[in-house]
This record gives sequence, C-alpha cells and structure tokens, in this order.
Amino acid sequence: MPRERTIFLVDGQSFYASIEKAAHPELRDRPITVGDPARKSGIILAACPIAKARGVTTAERVGEALAKCPDLVVIRPRMQTYISYSLLITEIFESITDQVEPYSIDEQFLDVTGSAASCGSPEDIALEIQRRVQLCTGVWSRVGIGPTKILAKMATDNFAKKRDSGIFTLDFDNIASELWPLPVHQMFMVGSRMTKHFIRMGLPQIGDIARLELGAFKQRMRREMKKQSDIQAEYYWQTARGIDPSPVVAGIRGQLKSISHGKALRSSLYRTLADIEIVLLELVVEVCRRCRRYGYMGRVLSVAAAETDGERSSWFSRQTTLPQPTSLTHEIAAAAHKLFVDHWSGLPLSNLSVALTDLTDDSVLQLTLFEDRAAIYRRERATDKIKDRYGSDAVIRASSLLPSGVARERAAQIGGHYK
Repeated sequence: MPRERTIFLVDGQSFYASIEKAAHPELRDRPITVGDPARKSGIILAACPIAKARGVTTAERVGEALAKCPDLVVIRPRMQTYISYSLLITEIFESITDQVEPYSIDEQFLDVTGSAASCGSPEDIALEIQRRVQLCTGVWSRVGIGPTKILAKMATDNFAKKRDSGIFTLDFDNIASELWPLPVHQMFMVGSRMTKHFIRMGLPQIGDIARLELGAFKQRMRREMKKQSDIQAEYYWQTARGIDPSPVVAGIRGQLKSISHGKALRSSLYRTLADIEIVLLELVVEVCRRCRRYGYMGRVLSVAAAETDGERSSWFSRQTTLPQPTSLTHEIAAAAHKLFVDHWSGLPLSNLSVALTDLTDDSVLQLTLFEDRAAIYRRERATDKIKDRYGSDAVIRASSLLPSGVARERAAQIGGHYK
C-alpha cells in the first residue's frame, strides 16, 4: 500500500506586520498595523497580535482602528519587500523538500513525506521550520499537519493559529473528535452565504455533513439549491471528511487561461467618456505588455465595468472575438473602446477591467496586407524592455499625464498597494 502523505500548510503570523516589527525593533511592544496612514478611509492590511488584542481587525478602516486604539502605529505597506521575504521563506522550505507550493504570499504547502529519514518526525520538521523562518525574517510560523492538503489547511486555520506552539496535526484518527464538532462556517471554502444554506438544511456543524452518506447529502443540496448542485455537494462532503487527492505541486503558475488588469475608480472622478478612455487605454497597455512577457496572444477580449451615481448601480461584462489573435496595443484598444461604448449606460464608473482569453503562442504571427505587424511587435517589445529595466512609467502615453490617468500611480504599486 502507498505510504500516507505528510502535508504541511505553513502560515506566517500577521505577515506584513511581523516583517515591519522586525525592521523596527523599537516598535516591538507597540500595537502596529500595515495600511496607508494618510488615508483614514483606507483599510488595514495586517495587524500585529498586540493590536488585535485591542480590537483592531484586518480589513477595517484605518480611522476605525485608530478610534479603538489611539496609540496605534500605522505603517505604509512595502509590497515588494513582503514579496521578497515570501520568496526567501520559499527557499528555506526548499532546503527541506522540493515539493513546495505557494498558496498565498504568507501561506505555502509542503509535502514532507520523503523528508522524515533525514529531518526527523513531522513535529521535528515543523519546529525546525519555525526556528529557521523566525531567525531569517522575524516572522512566527504556524504549521498545520495532515495527510491531505485540505486537512493541513484546516489544521492551520482552526487549531495551529490558536495554540502557543503554533503546531497542530489533523488526520483521519482525530478528525471526528477535533474538526467535526466545529461550526460549519469554519470548514474550508464555506462563506457566509453557504453557511446560511447549511443552517437551513439542518447542518450547523461540520460533522453533520461528514456523517451523512453522499447520496443523502446530494438530495438535501438539490432541495436547497435546486439543479446543478451535485458537484458542490461532493466537494463539501469530501472536504468535511478530509478527502483531497490533489498533490503538492512545486511552482506557482500553470498554463495561463486569461490575462487581465482592472482598476477600482472613484466614481466622482470618472463621469465622462474622455476620462474613462484614458484608464481603458492604460489597462489595455498593461494587458498587452503582460501577454508579450509570457509569449501569448489573445483571441477573445472582455471588458467589464461597474457603474454608480450613488443611487443607481449596475454592472456589465461583455466580450468579443477579435479577427486574429493579437497582443498589439492599438488592435486591442480599438476593440475595447467599441465594446465599452456600446454597453456603457453613461453612469459614473467605480471599476473597470480588461481581459484577454483564448490564448495562443505568439511565435507564429498572422501578417496582413495593410500594416507591418511584425515591425509593430518589435517596437512594442523594445518598449517593454525599457519598462522592465527602468520601471512601468519609464515610457507612458501622453494621455496618462492628464488628471484622470492612473498609470504613474499604478507603477508605484503592486496589487494596488505601495511597493
């Protein structure tokens, strides 16, 4: 019989805040959060345990957090630094096992099944991981251990984070006694909406799902959620029982299915087509640049937008098939502009995004009689190299210098936050 796997889910406690505390030892005993101190309406990205003990929570407004904790220190985020630390932690994990799968910037799966002979028991390996990561980064790690990825994840979220040791093992021997009595909302991938469905179905605890036969659970799901619920039912039933055959896959990216960029906008500033066109073009520029970076062209273009005037709100997403696969800015910009204008109702915009799908390799290019597409590609790739070396705002469109342009602001950010 195959040997049972040993999977870790390692989570960095208050990741951003822990990195900032390590960088500022004078703040060791102070409540700190990571957010934009200049924007009271901005959100808290991370809070240290001291701040959390005083009622500060992640994702609340900076102003609300300061009202709860007047001596709170709010530190502006440094996203590039956090990414660098995450990559350093990955290298630490890879010195123990070559099967490391990043799950988020502060969470990673490890398969340490083959590491026991050289590194000791799972608990010994977990302790060594905690020691190395804290020594190198100042971040305290919590480690969930299980025979599957889903059990390792729930071990971390529901148990390891609440223990002083930061380590917990959840397996098929203790799943009934430890996991099943928990409220159903503590099961992985069960949000508030799904929780309401399960409560209405008379399944308030994780064990209420796990103890049902799969067929009986599917019947309840059909009654509650009507058609096409069988796949969901099987997923939640397997999750409750800790069943997850998926392997730990080294690396962070598989085959790309789409390439997109979006931007949240202040609706009070984006009321006219002239202002919106600038952001639309900037998004197209970034989508095309990213396509070329990964060696793709797209055939299907999508434009999505959220509109609001404070009283009325609407949203639309439309797509069109292009004449040929492309990642040339002028071709996609023309199609995106037409798609947007044809479906925009005229309300101010609060969000805009552009996506390319049906991706193909860009090593073969369709030529035309009316323009030298190969020459245009060479020019755009030359521009890409300049941006890669000197920054995304090294070469920008003149329109991006207008008040409604966001390209310069985005160049100083990663994922919408300061580098």
